[in-house]
Amino acid sequence: MRAARRWWRWVLLAAVLMAALPFGVLWLSDRLILDEPDEPDVPGGTVENIVARGEYLTRAAGCFSCHTAPGGQPLAGGRALATPFGTFYSPNLTPDVETGIGAWTDAQFLRALRKGIRPDGSDYFPVFPYPSFTRITTGDALAIKAYFFSRPTVRQPNRAHDVAFPFSWRFLQSGWRFLFFKPGPFRPSPDHTVTYNRGAYLVTALSHCSECHTPRNALGAMRQSLWLAGTTDGPNGQVVPNITPDPATGIGEWQKADIVELLKTGTTPEQTTVKGAMREAIADGLKYLSDDDRAAIADYLLAQPPIVHQVTQQH
Repeated sequence: MRAARRWWRWVLLAAVLMAALPFGVLWLSDRLILDEPDEPDVPGGTVENIVARGEYLTRAAGCFSCHTAPGGQPLAGGRALATPFGTFYSPNLTPDVETGIGAWTDAQFLRALRKGIRPDGSDYFPVFPYPSFTRITTGDALAIKAYFFSRPTVRQPNRAHDVAFPFSWRFLQSGWRFLFFKPGPFRPSPDHTVTYNRGAYLVTALSHCSECHTPRNALGAMRQSLWLAGTTDGPNGQVVPNITPDPATGIGEWQKADIVELLKTGTTPEQTTVKGAMREAIADGLKYLSDDDRAAIADYLLAQPPIVHQVTQQH
């Protein structure tokens, strides 16, 4: 069974390679040009001081959880993330010039978030959630960068990923992006309220909820037909629940206040406490959000189409 699974992955890899070959010009243009699309205003979340605003947005984006190793310095990287393709280690986000992002320009920072391209021109693996971060507005992205640059400098070299050949080839990511990546920016829906649109921005861009709550295909792309419907193979193999408003398998029986409470304290309507990655996401980020933003997230989630998808613990 395991051998058959490996065989199919090789077939899919060959398909990605074939898809990537005709797009050499696109690959080069991505590295030479940073498109600046017109960005509509995103409602809510205004903070005058750019560093304070950046800290708030950094919390919303979950950067502390992913970029802080157990016992390590905040945002200095080295946190392991196990996936079906291997183990990835988060990079240093402190302003150290040699081992962090201290030498990055604004354009390089925006290109990383918007296109998944590193300053040296190579590709990020989509374990870095740029498919969601691409929707972050320029103002919010640069506020996050300003906050990173206000942090203490930590000299800590980045640890190499432990990913098996051939998935360790970065150039394959150009084909992956062509097949599965849709660049931003976030566009508010004129048919919905300001609160709904704020929640949509937080869920789909900054907090990138779908990256953990959506099952993935054999090449690691999100299965859009099960968007937010949970998975048994989340970060580090954790079970991640269905957060669509299906009453039987999701959160359809929850009230708006239940979601707000969970995002603040980690407590469910059944008076249990969330565990794993979600507990960290709340402790390091979501509990710092304003009540209005947590309510906006709740409004958005409860307005999504319910998807019947039972997610249970694997044994």
